[in-house]
Amino acid sequence: MSDNVAQLPDKQPILRMMPMPADVNPQGDVFGGWIMAQVDVAGAIPAMHRARGRVATVAVNSFLFKQPVSVGDVVSFFAEVIESGRTSIKVRVEVYAERNPTQPITVKVTEAVLTYVAINQHGEKQLLPNAR
Repeated sequence: MSDNVAQLPDKQPILRMMPMPADVNPQGDVFGGWIMAQVDVAGAIPAMHRARGRVATVAVNSFLFKQPVSVGDVVSFFAEVIESGRTSIKVRVEVYAERNPTQPITVKVTEAVLTYVAINQHGEKQLLPNAR
């Protein structure tokens, strides 16, 4: 196995998407902004479960693009809460692309850590359930 080849984690992805031609730049690679938007959605899902309600993104702690994504790739987003405080939730998101259905290969394309904050119906910060 080469350094670029990876296996999907042995768990269900939070999201699975297939980018379309409108999502690519002039070189034919999917825009980084498209991937960032999907990572934010994927990260928000476990954050909302932890908060048992609304959350807002407050920080992108790290974001690393490892490989380009192309039209036709099946992109899987895996997200998990890695830390939570009184109002904030830190989530790690890993993104894999399954390429070329005739000779399938999977590569890890992106990894990121984002911080969300629990908010109430007025958009104000609120304590997480069971926060100390």
